[in-house]
Amino acid sequence: MTATAKPPRWKCVVAYDGSAFDGWQSQESGNTIQDVLERRLAAIFKTPLRLHGSGRTDAGVHALGQVFHFDAAWPHGADKLRLALQATLPKSIQIVSVRRAPASFHARFSAKGKVYRYHVFLGEADPFHTAYRWSFDRPLDFAAMERAAKVLRGRQDFWAFSGENDRTYETTVRDLRRLEIRRRGRELTFTFEADGFLYKMVRSLTGALINVGLGKLTPAHIAELIRTRRRIPTVVTAPPQGLFLVKVKY
Repeated sequence: MTATAKPPRWKCVVAYDGSAFDGWQSQESGNTIQDVLERRLAAIFKTPLRLHGSGRTDAGVHALGQVFHFDAAWPHGADKLRLALQATLPKSIQIVSVRRAPASFHARFSAKGKVYRYHVFLGEADPFHTAYRWSFDRPLDFAAMERAAKVLRGRQDFWAFSGENDRTYETTVRDLRRLEIRRRGRELTFTFEADGFLYKMVRSLTGALINVGLGKLTPAHIAELIRTRRRIPTVVTAPPQGLFLVKVKY
């Protein structure tokens, strides 16, 4: 690499259990996934390095396929870089893959879509799953929830399902390409895929669908919320522990 050449760009996929962390994005507490990873990068490269993630996840939210990138000269290949990154990380953070990426790649701005999954346990989850499920022990009208999901699919304005309605967005229109609700025994799973998500949008959609199941909202109410762009108290934010970032699509 010449004196003027830029160092290589590395694309990394990381999985993590977010239970003990203050979310993804760096904070003064230093107890975020980004903070832990940047401390590890600094130890490897003997200088502070900034990484860029595909987006943030909140405290208590998990990931199977979060993506980040950073730029650094490393002569030993991607496999050894993955091992070096993993070496002293806590067991709750796993580097899934590392590979060279074009200089034009950006973990956030190159993303074409994301897939999230939210898990609900119909009853009281056992001690081994309670950190990864929303335990919910009330009867639900699944047919009504399916009708509401049909209303939500597609390209439309999801302002009413943003966690911060005073947050500045260039646009609150998103293409919700997939919204699937699947029940298997006492496990209820919501899968969301879109070109992008607003702050707390997945948890807000999940909370609203649960309230449809309880009869506190109807599919017609959901359509009205989209039309009026007005959030109401029955659009609750589901708790964080049931949410997983499954995949970032490029």
